[in-house]
Amino acid sequence: MKTNQPIQPSDAADKLAAAETLYRFAAGIDLKNSDLLASAFAADAVSDFRPAAAKAGFEYPVLQGRENIVAALSGSLKSLDTTHSVSNPRVTVDGDRARLDALVEAQHVPAADPSRHYLMKNRYDVELVRGDDAWVIQRVTIDNVWRSGDPSVLSVI
Repeated sequence: MKTNQPIQPSDAADKLAAAETLYRFAAGIDLKNSDLLASAFAADAVSDFRPAAAKAGFEYPVLQGRENIVAALSGSLKSLDTTHSVSNPRVTVDGDRARLDALVEAQHVPAADPSRHYLMKNRYDVELVRGDDAWVIQRVTIDNVWRSGDPSVLSVI
């Protein structure tokens, strides 16, 4: 779609619904709500955090399958309080597929020691598919733009 063409109402609804998927993902993590987190992913989804992890100084495997993704994220982040703020979502829709690019600021604070933190500004490249009743993530690749704080906060991941 060219940027100088008006957005059709159906395009706007699909774009908002696709962005809502990333909001469900972020809220699921922050609220420690595995059902909400799972609602953001297709059954055969892939989550690739390797680019961001490498810049933060650690390795993290590619996660495959909604159940594995939810279990890994819920387990590795359980001792951290997190806030994920999504900004600048840009969505393109092509039928039952969509592409979403967004910035996500992720603050990580150990629940046992709130004096420490690790803040990451990450770029999310998300491929989505239209599910039965909502857009869901088929694949997400997360790269890091910048980071600050104590990287050892993420040693629990």
